[in-house]
Amino acid sequence: MSDEIKIETAPFDARFPNTNQSKHCWQSYSDYYKCIDARGEEFTGCKQFLKTFKSICPNEWVTKWDEQREEGILPFKVKV
Repeated sequence: MSDEIKIETAPFDARFPNTNQSKHCWQSYSDYYKCIDARGEEFTGCKQFLKTFKSICPNEWVTKWDEQREEGILPFKVKV
């Protein structure tokens, strides 16, 4: 299996029915890091969150959040 991630459009999520996907973006980012913290990076369910946030989040946001997460100043919780 390849380590390369195929970018696809995120599937419909009834929690986020509006066209503005900002909340869906940060929620998926947050859920991914919570999931890998609890289950590990190889857990299949975590990969869905990764695919979703990679698909809908602007790269600049992800870069900023990654930097903030590494510095411990991310404004939302990503640990369980």
